Amino acid sequence: NCTLAHRDAGGGSRPQHHELRTPLNAVIGFAEMMIGEIFGPHGSPKYNEYVTDIKLSADHLLKIIDDILDISKIETGHLDVEMQVLAVDEIIASCLSLIRHRARQSDVRLISEVQPGLTLFADPRLLQQILLNLLTNAVKFTPRGGSVTISAGQRPDGAPRIAVSDTGIGIAAADIDRVLEPFVRLESAFCANVEGTGLGLPLVKSLVELHGGSLEIESQPDTGTTVSVLFPDPGIIRDSGLDLCSSNGQREQRHGERAF
Repeated sequence: NCTLAHRDAGGGSRPQHHELRTPLNAVIGFAEMMIGEIFGPHGSPKYNEYVTDIKLSADHLLKIIDDILDISKIETGHLDVEMQVLAVDEIIASCLSLIRHRARQSDVRLISEVQPGLTLFADPRLLQQILLNLLTNAVKFTPRGGSVTISAGQRPDGAPRIAVSDTGIGIAAADIDRVLEPFVRLESAFCANVEGTGLGLPLVKSLVELHGGSLEIESQPDTGTTVSVLFPDPGIIRDSGLDLCSSNGQREQRHGERAF
């Protein structure tokens, strides 16, 4: 039961993290060896298909476990945040390079619209996780021939805003709050053929709030969705003299358009 596992992980995420990941990593490692036929060719092509399915399934399960444990760490205050000034265009370029292959396989066009010289104050690993989750969701729920646009700029008050827009299936107004709840998956003919656990957006929301930001979703069924990440003004944060913290509340000193 995923919900029960999520609750249990909050009480002891560190040992469970090890106990869950170690056997899965072994499965993935042996599967990769078999795919590479390191000890010689398989007797039948079917074995290649089966072992590839094993690896893909293990990778997917590992991603689910990581998402559950990340949410639990945030809830229990054990997720450390290492804040620094980041160049937004570099982070976005890195995320697009990681999602590009999947987008091509899905025949979805990737577009980047980033304000030159834009910076924000964030944890680089967690920011990449936020953007990759949003981009992956957008590509997954956009039919072939559609597009996904990631844009970044400043709001009127000078604070950074990063948005991911797609021409996908959209979300009904009544369901927008629901998709921010863990393990909720909407029912539709298109969604039935899309893998997922309903953890992507809830995790993004938690990570954004950990940065002092907020998440906004605008969507229309059969037209598309825009998810906006609103960050605090980095200048205000630094000039205020505030110490940014890890999620457990302990204070730590932390001194044009392109198509792909």
